[in-house]
Amino acid sequence: MKKRILSAGLCLTMAVSLAGCSSGTAADTAPADTTQAQSQAQAPETTAPPETTASPNAGISGTFTGTSSGMQGPVSVELTIKDGVITNAVVTEHQETAGVADVAVARIPNQIVNHQTTTLDAVTGATFASRAIMAAAENAAKEAGLDMDVLKANAYTAQPGVNQIWDTDILVVGGGGAGLSSAATAAQNGSKVILIEKSSFLGGNTMMAGGAYNTVDPQAQETAVLTEAQKNTLDSYLALDPGDESLRFDQFPQWEEVLTQLQTDIKDFYAANEGKTPGADMPGFDSTALHMWHIYTGGLRQLNDGTWIASDLDLAKTLTENSLETFNWLKTLGLDVSSGSGAPLFTVLGAMWPRTHPFPAGTSLISSLSEAAKAEGVEIYTETAAVSLLTDDSGKVTGAEAVQADGTKVTINASQGVILASGGYCANAPMVKEYDKYWGDSLSDHTLTTNVGTNTGDGILMATDIGADTTGLEIAQMMPSSSALKGTMTDGLWGDASEQIWIDASGNRFVNEYAERDVLTLASLEQENGIFYIIYAGPTDENGVCKGLAYDEPATFGAVPSKLVENGHIWYGSTLAELAEATKTSAGGAAPAFTEEALRATIETYNSYVEAQKDDDFGKEVLSGAIDLEAIEADDTVGICISPRKASLHHTMGGVVINTDAAVLDTEGNVIPGLWAAGEVTGGIHAGNRLGGNAEADIFTFGRIAGQNASAAAK
Repeated sequence: MKKRILSAGLCLTMAVSLAGCSSGTAADTAPADTTQAQSQAQAPETTAPPETTASPNAGISGTFTGTSSGMQGPVSVELTIKDGVITNAVVTEHQETAGVADVAVARIPNQIVNHQTTTLDAVTGATFASRAIMAAAENAAKEAGLDMDVLKANAYTAQPGVNQIWDTDILVVGGGGAGLSSAATAAQNGSKVILIEKSSFLGGNTMMAGGAYNTVDPQAQETAVLTEAQKNTLDSYLALDPGDESLRFDQFPQWEEVLTQLQTDIKDFYAANEGKTPGADMPGFDSTALHMWHIYTGGLRQLNDGTWIASDLDLAKTLTENSLETFNWLKTLGLDVSSGSGAPLFTVLGAMWPRTHPFPAGTSLISSLSEAAKAEGVEIYTETAAVSLLTDDSGKVTGAEAVQADGTKVTINASQGVILASGGYCANAPMVKEYDKYWGDSLSDHTLTTNVGTNTGDGILMATDIGADTTGLEIAQMMPSSSALKGTMTDGLWGDASEQIWIDASGNRFVNEYAERDVLTLASLEQENGIFYIIYAGPTDENGVCKGLAYDEPATFGAVPSKLVENGHIWYGSTLAELAEATKTSAGGAAPAFTEEALRATIETYNSYVEAQKDDDFGKEVLSGAIDLEAIEADDTVGICISPRKASLHHTMGGVVINTDAAVLDTEGNVIPGLWAAGEVTGGIHAGNRLGGNAEADIFTFGRIAGQNASAAAK
């Protein structure tokens, strides 16, 4: 059993995370996504504000506005007061993430009126938004001249209801991509399914993902063109010698067969396209063996104690062989995967090959998934956190104990078993630090994260409490290109990994931008204060600011590019000289004041490498995205930006051990009956480093597998 540092169900509120763990009242407004039964239980109060007698606030009337700082920008609240009584409260302005803050925006103002106070429970999963709303309301109350001691005396905390017992066939713990896909699948197969989600909103980390799905897609490759740089990479694979010690086949001999198959695939591809020219008429190439090889080499890592870890071959094979079918299945659920199989591919940061499919992101993705699940009959309960798993005398998992946000205890009996899809623990920096054997002093108990604040490892701890084995907890992936101020994936602008130019504070490139994420992170951590800068040039948006790949759905990422400039997060120029001048002001926590000459020299050198398809400085494998400086100077519809970025905790590499059926295994390697798991709560697939774009493929592929097998278990 691994060393324990937190008890199951404990949620740490991170000082800079998007969300936290605290009780919210069930009586003041309904969560964003619930079943009818829970919505009725959490319907808004309709009682009038309490009457006051001899109140020190008597005689104060009018409309007053207060503002405070939220996670993504200013939050403003307007209070209407009549004779010292708050009769209405409304959030008039905010830039908080859509979906994440919705419940807080609806609930907190209701509670302010109903309880005549600005001291309330934060909404689970939206701590920052909740606190910002309360602080803005408090400032409005001060502006009105209300006696703040009276408001503080009315402080309100929700009280537990009567204990409940729910019965179902399958319980799914977690409402992100893995949970929703497994729930929908199990329901499609005829099982009665209840899904519970700890947060006030569905989506988990899937809500915050950047819309990138890796899968081998022969149809798409046929319409692509293999670049000269890509062919050089394939040639390097053909030249690999299985006896090379760096491949570590002495420790992981099963992976040698993948290299053998890959070399055969490449030879067959060359033979089939003999006489064709890279960069011209030679089509793109990909294969299951190539995807697996990237998973292996991308995740093969040495820990600080000298040991090596590698991906589980069977799990990697299951992922790569089933991800395209899963991608097409998601389309049947109503997801707007309009690009579909065969659409143009790109390379998301750290993906290692252009096999990334554009994918729905944020609220649109989660809305489609939740509607599909509910259409299949899945009952969904938000603000309901599992705290322990139930087992019978034989050791079979038969359900879970849970607690709702107001403290109400719920026993959930699941006759067929439980699917854990509760996510990882990158929002629990102390837990990451406790297990870490890779990052060392680069981590602290306060390292920032891209994660929603409810990803604290609860599912892993509950599973190990009943004997589940774990693997890979020694490494948690860091996202190198996070917000320099918040650690989130917001407030920045960047394109395809093959196009990105990363520079240091002097304007010089310092790394192969196409490398794996941990390689990029290690290089970025060597920069001053760990901050580096991404240059991006491209067409402008409707406000005249260059737009980037990450802003296909601005609501997910917090702001459109022009807002990022306005809020001081990125620098922008319609010319290189303007950009250099802009960098004299603060953006993203740093102001290195780049010179036009330094930027021009770096860009022109990079352009020459793109033209030659050979990076003499860092060996970037796939090169594109030359920046046409003349076009930028001459064309108002093309601009250039710089985004300050910094690494933060992003994805849990390790978790509970599963087999290819998504069944959880105990420390002896035996299946724990009645328990399946999918998504970031599991380990073994990605080893020491997950490829960018593999997370979406992982959670949906294994979510579907878990749902199928849990449903089939009782048949």
